[in-house]
Amino acid sequence: MTMPSPALKQIEDAVMAATSRQATPSGALRINASVAAAHQMWPIFEEYVRRYPAVTLDLGTDGRFVDVVDDGFDAGVRLAESVPKDMVAIPIGPRQSFAVVGSAAYFRKHPKPKSPAELKDHRCIRRRLPSGSIFRWEFERRGERFLVDVNGVLTLDEPALVQKAALAGLGLAYLNLLQVHPDIKRNRLVRVLDEWTEPFDGVCLYYPGRRHVPAPLRALIDLVKEIRSGELREK
Repeated sequence: MTMPSPALKQIEDAVMAATSRQATPSGALRINASVAAAHQMWPIFEEYVRRYPAVTLDLGTDGRFVDVVDDGFDAGVRLAESVPKDMVAIPIGPRQSFAVVGSAAYFRKHPKPKSPAELKDHRCIRRRLPSGSIFRWEFERRGERFLVDVNGVLTLDEPALVQKAALAGLGLAYLNLLQVHPDIKRNRLVRVLDEWTEPFDGVCLYYPGRRHVPAPLRALIDLVKEIRSGELREK
């Protein structure tokens, strides 16, 4: 394949730079995200669609990790720990944590666990990952970190169903605190072992660190930074 001359390459770079700066972006923007990350970023996507009607936003959700470059996406949205090191990552929200929860009805029949080791005496709702493996519950306190392969008679592959099962009193669940916080606030679920579930870095928008960023993606990046800046000012 014939490589473009240096002069032609400069022209192409200038066109890309000019496109990335256009006031009203247009074209297509393809984003890949985990289901949970897409839900967390949904208010930003809503605002983006309202603000930039000339852009076609294609949002794909996938439980498995996707290489955004190889699969033709412009950017991805995942937990910070899942973002490849060669990507530019922009934090979207605050730090997060997991929570072990059960219903009040469940705890009327079972004592609250005081440590992760006591989970062996409880019915737990297990979750199967897209890879087929069983998700192990992660705990950490004062530098001590370990994983627990909990026991249970119910295994599900969708966090929303795990939450429903916990609300129904079928066992303890290990879910993102953002997901179950409304139920905890309304006393529909009771949180335990909170001192063993330390915060971690939350969701990031990430993209290849190339020199020029397409205008639709640049607009999304700027919107994320704008909203994030507003949230920080309110604190």
